[in-house]
Amino acid sequence: MSMSGARPLNPARWLGVPMLMCIGATMAFAAPIRIWGLQLPEPVFAMVPAFAWAMIRPSIMAPFALLVLGLFLDIFWGGPTGLWGLSLLVAYAMVLILRNAMTGQSRPMMWAWFAGVTAIAMIASFLITMLDSLAMPSLLAVFWQFLVTALLFPFAHRLVDRFEDADVRFR
Repeated sequence: MSMSGARPLNPARWLGVPMLMCIGATMAFAAPIRIWGLQLPEPVFAMVPAFAWAMIRPSIMAPFALLVLGLFLDIFWGGPTGLWGLSLLVAYAMVLILRNAMTGQSRPMMWAWFAGVTAIAMIASFLITMLDSLAMPSLLAVFWQFLVTALLFPFAHRLVDRFEDADVRFR
């Protein structure tokens, strides 16, 4: 049983609030703040709901919400339209396919699953960027973005923990 108790699956609570938090965090980390000459990392905060929404409850609304988040990321970062939407949907699909294998795993193992799904999404975005620009993006930049995104797992775990008991079909 989750620590916070069962909560109803109101779309505004389990889809809308995480979307707004991802948008806010993305904008905050894009601020031109430099510490010792280094800029803040740019993790893909949308990987948290892409992972958690597939674990909580597969639904028809989550992929559309991921497309909206991906479109926001494409516009905000100036990337090709559809890059992050497709990459987030690849991550969501992988979690849906592997959901039964992930259910009931320990926290470190779930972190490994999250890192694996993040790696698949990053590889997809790397390949899409390479096909779009006909040039190879920096492997070091992709690795650092993967690393800081993989460190976001505690937020995904908290989101799953908060709503895992909300769906009465799985009780």
